[in-house]
Amino acid sequence: MASSLRLEDPSFFAGQWQAVLTARDDAPQAQALQDKPSNTCLLDLEPNQTLGKGAECLGAWLEQTPIGWFADPDGLSITGKEGSRIQFFSRQRDGLYLTTLKSGLVITLTHTVKQP
Repeated sequence: MASSLRLEDPSFFAGQWQAVLTARDDAPQAQALQDKPSNTCLLDLEPNQTLGKGAECLGAWLEQTPIGWFADPDGLSITGKEGSRIQFFSRQRDGLYLTTLKSGLVITLTHTVKQP
């Protein structure tokens, strides 16, 4: 019997997220505590599935300008100007998503504040 993953409503993801860039062997929690603003971004996922504040910071790591986002059954996708996926974040648990860049660096997304 196959099981299917549930596709969350976009409102589930809307709100503020913290993105932390780490090396593969770094603990994201330890990295977030360090005073390195270039390794941490606050990112707003808007209810209309666009990226708000923090998109430029994330774009510096992705080497492309992220414009929007959409939910996947097993994660979260960040899209570029044509609406195509430029990066996929796999779901680790509710509110925690992870991706590995071509460089081997890891971005961890943590949902910090849900918008009402």
